[in-house]
Amino acid sequence: MVQQNETPDTGSIITKDKSVALVTGANQGIGFQVAKELAEHGYIVLVGSRNFENGEKAAKSIGQDAYAIQIDVTDQASINAAAERIQNEFGRLDLLVNNAAISNTGTPGRSLEEMVNSGRASVASLDEVRAIYETNVFGVIAVTQALLPILRKAPAAKIVNVSSGVGSLTLNADPSFPYRAGFGVGYAASKTALNAVTLSFAIELESTNIKVYAASPGFTATALNNFAGTETVEEGSRNIVRVALEENGPTGTFSGPDGPFPW
Repeated sequence: MVQQNETPDTGSIITKDKSVALVTGANQGIGFQVAKELAEHGYIVLVGSRNFENGEKAAKSIGQDAYAIQIDVTDQASINAAAERIQNEFGRLDLLVNNAAISNTGTPGRSLEEMVNSGRASVASLDEVRAIYETNVFGVIAVTQALLPILRKAPAAKIVNVSSGVGSLTLNADPSFPYRAGFGVGYAASKTALNAVTLSFAIELESTNIKVYAASPGFTATALNNFAGTETVEEGSRNIVRVALEENGPTGTFSGPDGPFPW
């Protein structure tokens, strides 16, 4: 069983038998479901959220092994504060799930078709593209860099970057790929860039205790696509949790719900 004690003088949580996971953007959607399932599999889960109160509500609904942590992946000061808190209060990090992402910066409630059309290369707003990359790409780099020193302390750590099949260059180069028409320079291309970032970290860290993966949830109904997806968050979380829990898989892979994806 888990042994965790609260030290009266510091309030820090000392974890002995439980692994610790941080999931960014975990107050809702796939991130919340992944955090919930990791807790069910015995992890102490840090529920990352830009808004701490939203994170607290999510953590309380998950249970006693979930703790809210404020982290805005586009704010370096917030990232640094989260890393310091994890180090001071938990002393370890075994799993990082980079889940936080945005698909656009437009008015909430726009249809998926409107989102896709606004991201086409010929008309996309550069300000929107930059904002998407700030969260989906640069945010992942910043969070991973800040947490690497803590991940290195774990016996066997993992980084799982939540990607998407729409980011696969190989799939989009195939005229028969059903989502090819939606390959815009915003969200879809940001996932292509994320895949490159994933592979870069995997190559650099392949001789260490840290494995790095890109995992797609599939076309899941979330706020990212105005709930137009065809799969539930329970279905969407499966591949991410599978990759996170897999013990002997090779590093540097890209997978979807039905198996490996081509880069």
